[in-house]
Amino acid sequence: MKISKSISAIYDRLEGEPLNPIWISLVPRMSALARAHVIENASPTTLAGMTFAAKDNIDVAGMSTTAGCPAYAYTPAASATVVKRLEEAGAILIGKTNMDQFATGLVGTRSPFGACSSVFDERFISGGSSSGSAIAVAKGHVTFALGTDTAGSGRVPAAFNNLIGLKPTRGLLSTAGVVPACRTLDCVSIFATTCRDAHRVWSAAKGLDAADPSSREPRTSEDAAPWLNAPFRFGVPRYEQLEFFGDEEARALYAEAVRKLEQLGGERVEIDFSVFRGAAELLYEGPWVAERLAAIESFMQNHSDQMNPVVRGIIAGGRSFTAVDTFQAEYRLLELRRSAMRQWTAMDVLVLPTTGTIYTHEQVAANPVKMNTNLGYYTNFVNLMDLTAVAAPAGFRSNGLPFGISLIGLAFSDEGLLSLAHRYLGAQTPLLERTPG
Repeated sequence: MKISKSISAIYDRLEGEPLNPIWISLVPRMSALARAHVIENASPTTLAGMTFAAKDNIDVAGMSTTAGCPAYAYTPAASATVVKRLEEAGAILIGKTNMDQFATGLVGTRSPFGACSSVFDERFISGGSSSGSAIAVAKGHVTFALGTDTAGSGRVPAAFNNLIGLKPTRGLLSTAGVVPACRTLDCVSIFATTCRDAHRVWSAAKGLDAADPSSREPRTSEDAAPWLNAPFRFGVPRYEQLEFFGDEEARALYAEAVRKLEQLGGERVEIDFSVFRGAAELLYEGPWVAERLAAIESFMQNHSDQMNPVVRGIIAGGRSFTAVDTFQAEYRLLELRRSAMRQWTAMDVLVLPTTGTIYTHEQVAANPVKMNTNLGYYTNFVNLMDLTAVAAPAGFRSNGLPFGISLIGLAFSDEGLLSLAHRYLGAQTPLLERTPG
């Protein structure tokens, strides 16, 4: 099918459905078609004709950026670096997607544009904060989507909607033009239905950016993941450290995923997960909450009444931390990182459930902070410890809801993790070209 016909089909479908809660704004049909015609008549590019969505905390020139809060909205003159790079590679933006307000939440319900649901059962949450981006891919509206991930926002929605969710190494994808949540931790993430698509998007989007002070130079997969060409060792928590919050089907699916990785030639290594949990607890119980406040403090001073009450309460909690608290937490994190690195000498990849369970809208409404905390049990530590992760589908519960695992690696092992996830999902051809030896 010609690219322009594919674009027309997308808009025919979208214009026949309610905009919210998935989408906040759409690129005009004629603008998308004009771009499609240009791409059809140009030399082939790596992402030619691939359609995508951008979470609404990522700037697109001429389109409103709301970060899930209409009172905060502004219209940027320039697109975020990551959007520019994807469009230069031939991708076609369809629109901007719903999110937990100010990227504060793993639930997908903290938005004035509506609460998002899993595509498998509308009684259950979509996961967040990159809720609309995940649903847009899962429903087939677009080929891939951009989210952001500070505490798990690019992985939890992937698990709840049976997608690949790539949380790249911090700094590999520029955050210039992205509304910050925790500026020192934020990552732009990628949702796709296959590891191959995620890898193509990652390859086009990554690279140094002078506009982003946290930008980092990529490394080759051989340098970052030498285990790609050898048997791999994967870490799993001790049995008593696993938490499924009463979801025994999730426990069984995780055990099956571990067996499958062993069948792929992986060596299972038991690790002490308490070190990683210690880091996770710092994210919301420590002074990093104050970094969220720093991002929008002036807005909160004048417009706090126009914020989601749960989000407002979480971010306002940043005022309770002192400079001394911040340094003490930094020292504690350094200790935890050192302890974690000792464990990495025995493993190449850490394999965890992406979440221990999934919740209904009713459960989240009854106890929003506690349910959100539970969803971050296996995700909150990753950026604090400068790790990278790929969330991948890992089966279904008897009620039809998906379960997912996360493959977590050292910084710059993005390609290695995608390659392993590709194998785990049953691919017969390698994702990456392997070097002899």
